[in-house]
Amino acid sequence: MATTATHPQSNGTRAAAAAAEEVGNGNGHAAAAEWRFARAAKDGGALAAAGDKMSIRAVRFKISASVDARDPRPVLPLAHGDPSAFPDFRTAAEAEDAVAAALRTGKLNCYPAGVGLPDARRALAKHLSSDLPYELSSDDIFLTAGGTQAIEVVISVLAQPGTNILLPRPGYPNYEARAALNKLEVRCFDLVPERGWEIDIDSLESIADKNTTAMVIINPNNPCGSVYTREHLEKVAEVARKLGILVIADEVYGNLVFGDTPFIPMGVFGHIAPVLSIGSLSKRWIVPGWRLGWVAVCDPKKILQETKILTSITNFLNVSTDPATFIQGALPQILENTKEDFFKRIIGLLEETSEICYREIKDIKCITCPHKPEGSMFVMVKLNLYLLEGIHDDIDFCCKLAKEESVILCPGSVLGMENWVRITFAIDSSSLLDGLERIKSFCQRHKKKNLLNGF
Repeated sequence: MATTATHPQSNGTRAAAAAAEEVGNGNGHAAAAEWRFARAAKDGGALAAAGDKMSIRAVRFKISASVDARDPRPVLPLAHGDPSAFPDFRTAAEAEDAVAAALRTGKLNCYPAGVGLPDARRALAKHLSSDLPYELSSDDIFLTAGGTQAIEVVISVLAQPGTNILLPRPGYPNYEARAALNKLEVRCFDLVPERGWEIDIDSLESIADKNTTAMVIINPNNPCGSVYTREHLEKVAEVARKLGILVIADEVYGNLVFGDTPFIPMGVFGHIAPVLSIGSLSKRWIVPGWRLGWVAVCDPKKILQETKILTSITNFLNVSTDPATFIQGALPQILENTKEDFFKRIIGLLEETSEICYREIKDIKCITCPHKPEGSMFVMVKLNLYLLEGIHDDIDFCCKLAKEESVILCPGSVLGMENWVRITFAIDSSSLLDGLERIKSFCQRHKKKNLLNGF
């Protein structure tokens, strides 16, 4: 009988393989090949780390974890712009009624169009047009799940291989995190504290090149609390036109101003350079949990339409999530029915607490405030670490403050400025005073021993 030649090692190899299969997972199943999805984690590790490092939520969670649970005092949240938990900052009754009425119609339990409900887009276009020298149409409005998704949409659409974007420093970290996730190079321009946190306009041309696609401005400013003048914004538009880039105007805090400088929408200068304005209900109406934002196209010359940017935004939203349909359905009534008294009350509260914040900070020697806030809900202050013992940087300051005093601040390093901190004054005045007094006590306790008692 004919026999088949066998490689001398083949039987041993088969036995080893069989043994490996048995060992594979302990139940006789074949051992798995290398998990291919692990490559994504390996390749994307830097991006994931960047997202974690640049996330206010992640940093705030880390700092909050430092709080001593044995401290009987309430934890005071001076780190983020969400005062909705405080009764004084409750949203307008007209807004709540509009949402309830929209929900009770029974007609808004469906999927909406990717770009938003037509009536909601039309109402928002009319609302925003009142501050512009031209009319927006519903086609100029794209509704998003909060301002966060608006950032995601715009950055994702603009991110092409080899391109870069100009971001403010300090700034809102979601822009840098989203750029990193889309492999869009970031180049930063400075905001100058000695000039009321104005944009260093002279530096824009030096950091831009032929691959620069856009620049971001935040007005009223988060994290600095500044408000840009009409003249300053016009200069920004002129530089954008010269560079051939569009302006992404983050105006989430639009109209939340209480200083001498009025809020001017960047869209006023849309005839000079195209503007994508990002806004939301979150801050002005104090409803961040409702998750309704927008991208408004302020481009009377239709440059963004001709270059297919609007088509790209539409295509992105068609494969993305949507803001809740009933919130969209309530938007026309929210915009029409909310009384001016509500907005005046919120502005009055912010003006009062900003004054308290600025006044009390002057008595805390380890921090310096270069500019009195005029808008938004925040102020940036510099840490004078040379006055403090055992405090290494802004993260260390915030973690130890949380542990010893149960006060949560936002470290400046997550915003692009090491050894600064951001303080929110969007909180009831008694809690703010308590928080600032605790910060003062912390600084007193950690002052260097060789300093004079005048600290």
